Amino acid sequence: MNASQQSLEVGSLVTQKPTCSAQSLAMRKELSLPGDLASVAAAREQLLQLVREYCWDEADEIDLRIAVQEALANAALHGCGDDASKTIHCVVEADPTSVTLIVRDPGPGFDYQRLADPARFEATTLQHGRGIALMRSLVDELTFAHDGSEIRLCKHLAS
Repeated sequence: MNASQQSLEVGSLVTQKPTCSAQSLAMRKELSLPGDLASVAAAREQLLQLVREYCWDEADEIDLRIAVQEALANAALHGCGDDASKTIHCVVEADPTSVTLIVRDPGPGFDYQRLADPARFEATTLQHGRGIALMRSLVDELTFAHDGSEIRLCKHLAS
């Protein structure tokens, strides 16, 4: 089985904030996946499958699909160096009002203060960072931890 065919495995990840919702968590899953770009699409689909029970709105699902794709691709490319022997850890939390996805890679992180301005979402001379501005435009909360090697995306769901 090649790395892109591997399924996600249960892993462990400690996060600073359990959820962006005031509601009780209905679901929490911790997952691990190979750190190569070839594994990203299958991993994205497996993560989204976990939240479909809570995410009924098509627009919310599309926003989450794009944001998760970008977060996983960034982790694989920048945090793991497109190396399937490295591991990306993910946490998925959901309740009837929100979905939170946390992606953490083994890389050293980055200076997330030097990103493209998400308020203007304009072109930048930076070679990297526009994907994070895109994610910010698609989710309600985006935060970093562990010097930028962990990203937390939260989407408040349509009622």
